[in-house]
Amino acid sequence: MHAALGELARLAIYDDLLTSDRSPNELGQRHGVPTNLLAHHLAVLEAAGLITRAASAGDRRRKYVRLVREPLLGHAQPEQQPVDGRVLFLCSQNSARSQLAAALWTARSGQPAESAGTHPAARVHRGAVAAARRAGLDLIAAVPRLVGTIDAGTQVITVCDRAHEELHPSGSWWHWSIPDPVEAGTAAAFDAAVAELDARIRTFFPAGSTRSSRERHG
Repeated sequence: MHAALGELARLAIYDDLLTSDRSPNELGQRHGVPTNLLAHHLAVLEAAGLITRAASAGDRRRKYVRLVREPLLGHAQPEQQPVDGRVLFLCSQNSARSQLAAALWTARSGQPAESAGTHPAARVHRGAVAAARRAGLDLIAAVPRLVGTIDAGTQVITVCDRAHEELHPSGSWWHWSIPDPVEAGTAAAFDAAVAELDARIRTFFPAGSTRSSRERHG
C-alpha cells in the first residue's frame, strides 16, 4: 500500500479521489497523465486495494474510479479541507440519494445543505423517508425540486451518475457514484445508500467535531 502511494502521480490521484469519484478520462486530464501511463497507475492502486472501478449507471461505457478507504483504517488519515458556504447535492429525481445526502450533511456539519434534481419526482420516495427515520433524520416535509441557476461558490456534489453526465460539471464539482436504492426498492438498499453517504460525509466532520462556520473561523 505504501509503495503504491510512494509515486507522486499516484499520490495525486489518491488525493483527488478523497473528495470525488472520477472517470479515467477525467483523471488523465486533471493530472496531465497519458492514457497508457494512467492505466498503469490505476492498476497499481487497484492491486494494492486502494481503488475500485465500476460502470456508470448512466452511460454504461464509462467507468468511475473510487477510493476504497478500508485499507487505510488504523493508519494516519489525510485531513479533508473544510467546506464552507452553500452545499448542493444533485441527483436525477431528487427523491432519495440527494435528499438523504443533504439531511446527513446538515446533521453532521450543523449547517444546512440543499438538494435538487434534473428531473424531479412528484414526491420523496417512501423508502428514503423510512431510511432517514432509521438514521435519526426527518424527510417528512422534504419536496423534490428542479435544479436552477447555481450560484458561484456553491460546492456542488452529484450523487447520481445520470445527473453528473447530463450536467457536464466543472472541475470544481464533486461526484459520488452512489447506486440508486430506488431501483432495488428494498430497505437494505436504502440503508446501504445512507451508510455510504454518511461514511463520505463523516470524513469532513468526524464524530464530535460538528461546529458552525462561525465557530470554525473564530
